[in-house]
Amino acid sequence: MTPPQSLSDAATAIRQAVASASGPNATISHDEALMRISTDQLERVLHDSFEGPSQNVLTTGLGASPGAAVGSIVLNADDAMMATSDVILVREETSPADVHGMNVAVGILTTKGGLASHAAVVARGWGKPAVCGAEGIEIHSDHILVNGERIEAGETISIDGKSGHVMRGVIQSNQAEDIPEIATLLSWADESREIAIRANADTGADARVARVNGDEGIGLCRTEHMFLTEERLPVIQSMILSESPDVEEKALKELREAQRHDFGDLLEEMDALPVTVRLLDPPLHEFLPELEELVEAAARNELDADGIAMLQAARKWRERNPMIGTRGVRLAWVKPGLYEMQVEALLDAVADRIAAGGNPIVEIMIPLTVSGNELAGARKWIESVLQQHPEVASVKIGTMVETPRAALVADELASHADFFSFGTNDLTQLTFGFSRDDIENRIMNLYLEKELLEANPFQHVDANAVIELVRMGIERGRSIKPDLPIGVCGEHGGDPDSIELLVAAGVDYVSCSPPRVPVARLAAAQIAIRARDNR
Repeated sequence: MTPPQSLSDAATAIRQAVASASGPNATISHDEALMRISTDQLERVLHDSFEGPSQNVLTTGLGASPGAAVGSIVLNADDAMMATSDVILVREETSPADVHGMNVAVGILTTKGGLASHAAVVARGWGKPAVCGAEGIEIHSDHILVNGERIEAGETISIDGKSGHVMRGVIQSNQAEDIPEIATLLSWADESREIAIRANADTGADARVARVNGDEGIGLCRTEHMFLTEERLPVIQSMILSESPDVEEKALKELREAQRHDFGDLLEEMDALPVTVRLLDPPLHEFLPELEELVEAAARNELDADGIAMLQAARKWRERNPMIGTRGVRLAWVKPGLYEMQVEALLDAVADRIAAGGNPIVEIMIPLTVSGNELAGARKWIESVLQQHPEVASVKIGTMVETPRAALVADELASHADFFSFGTNDLTQLTFGFSRDDIENRIMNLYLEKELLEANPFQHVDANAVIELVRMGIERGRSIKPDLPIGVCGEHGGDPDSIELLVAAGVDYVSCSPPRVPVARLAAAQIAIRARDNR
C-alpha cells in the first residue's frame, strides 16, 4: 500500500503540474494538468497536517473533518469560552447548546456520533478538525479515561481529523501554506466541469468562506443553525414548547427579526448567486432542553415555575426516534405560522437587499416532504406570503428528497415543486435503517472489516440502493417536468467518489461544506474529462 503523500510533496506536484501547462512553452494541456493532481493531494494542501507517522496514539475514532489540532482538553462549552489558549472540546456528542464552545475550540472530539452527526457537520462547515465516535474514551467531571489511561482536563492532546487518531501531548504539524497555483488549477477545473458547485452555508461568515473557495451559490442554508447561539436557543424552544398562543406569537416575532438580519448578511455575500433557503428542520432532540438535567434539578427543588413548565413541555415533546419524528414540514403543520414567519423574514431581507442596489436570487426549500398533498399545502403557505410582497421577483419553491418514499413518489412531488434537492445524509440513514448518530462508532468498522459492506455509506454514497433511489427520483420527477433542476445537498456532495455517481444519475449541481468546495470543483472537472475521453 502506497503511503499517503506529505503536504510538501502534494504542494510540489501541484506547482509542477500548473507550470507544465502554463505559458507558450507548455508541455501538457490544462486537462492533463488537472488529471495529474488527485483530489486527495488537493485536500492535503488545504489543511494543516501532522508530520510523519502517527505517534503516541491513544485511540482512533472517525476522521470527521480533516486537519490537525493541538490543544488543552476542555469538557464543556463554557470552559472553552473561558480558555485563554488553544483548546480541544471533548464531549460525548454535541448539540446546539455546545456551539459557542465549538466555535472557539481549535478541534472537536466526541465519543459518539458519525460522519453525519451534529459535531461532524458543524466542524466540516467551519473547516475545523474533528474526530467523532472515539468509543475508547470515558468522560468524567475533571478528566477523561482513554482505554483506562487517565488524562486530566487541561492536559494537551492532538487530534487528526483525517485519520481519526487521538494522540497524547503536542505533535508537531505542518501548516497549510498559500499556494497561488491552486487558484490557476481550479480556474482550469471550472472550464472543464459540467455541473455547478454550491456550498452549504448558514451565515454570512460561512458564505464568505464559500465565495473565497469558488462556489456558485448556496445549495443549502440550514435555517435551524441560525438559532444555535445561547441567546436564540431559548427563543426557539419557547416557540416549539409553548401552549400559549401569545407566547408563541412573541417568539415568532423575535425569530423573524433575527432571521431577517441573518438572511441579509447571507444575501449580501452571495449577491447575484442563487441562495437555497431550507425552512426550519430541527430534530427536536437537538433543540429541546435536556430532560435528565431538568428532572435532576426538580429532584433538588431547583426549578421555579418557568422551569417546571419547561420540564412538563419537554416530557410531552420528547420522542423516541427524533430523527424520524416531528421535524421538517411536519413541525410546521403542528405549529401553523412557523414557515410563514420564516418566509416573511426572508422577503424582508430580499427587500432590504434590493433597496441597497443588490440582486438577491432566492429559492425556498421545504424539508422532509413525503406526499404531494403535504407539499402542496406547504407551498400554499409560502405563496400566500409571496402574494403580499409583489415587489419581490419570482421565487422558486422546491423540496428536499430525503426519504425513500419521496424518491418513489417524485412524480407526485414534482407537480408542486420548482426544483429538487436530494438530502443524501437522511436518505442513506433511512434506506439502510442506520442511525447516522450511532451506527458508525458501533458496528461500521466491523462491517467493513468483515466485508459485509464495501464502504461506509455515510462517507461514499451507496452505489446500489441509495444511488438507485436518486436515479429513480430524478427520472420520475423529470417525467413530469423535463427541465426540473436537481441538486444534492448532503455531505456526499463534497466526496469525489460520490460526485461521480451523482453526476451519472443526472444531477445539475452538488452542494457541500465551504472548505470542501475546491475538492468538489476538481473532482467534477476530472469526471467531465474522463467522460469526454471515453466518448
